Amino acid sequence: MRIANEQELDLVEISPNADPPVCKVMDYKKFLYEQKKRDKVLKSKATKVTIKEIRFGPQTDDHDYDFKKKHAEKFLKEGAKLKAFVFFKGRSIIFKEQGQILLLRLAQDLEEFGKVEQMPRLEGKRMTMFIAPKK
Repeated sequence: MRIANEQELDLVEISPNADPPVCKVMDYKKFLYEQKKRDKVLKSKATKVTIKEIRFGPQTDDHDYDFKKKHAEKFLKEGAKLKAFVFFKGRSIIFKEQGQILLLRLAQDLEEFGKVEQMPRLEGKRMTMFIAPKK
């Protein structure tokens, strides 16, 4: 305490359970400031994952499929995750197999750009599948 007072700094207890307790003489305000600065730099370097959605119908035509597939390729090349889903309206829920075939076909066509994170799964009136980009 005397040394800390002489240097006009703070005495910080580092390990209170040690015998004797470990303390350090430092400028605590400066320490907190640098810690916040380090945390901010780490946070800015963290990658932000964006999720892009592509919506199909159970009877999506080949031309529409190709158009949406090109968009999906672009999204995966940009590094975004892709959420592809087939939306069943009204009685079209009877075409569950067609929706699953469509999503599996999309996964196969996008195999070189990304890998399937979650296989097609029916949730209510929509069948969803997630594709993550390859590094």
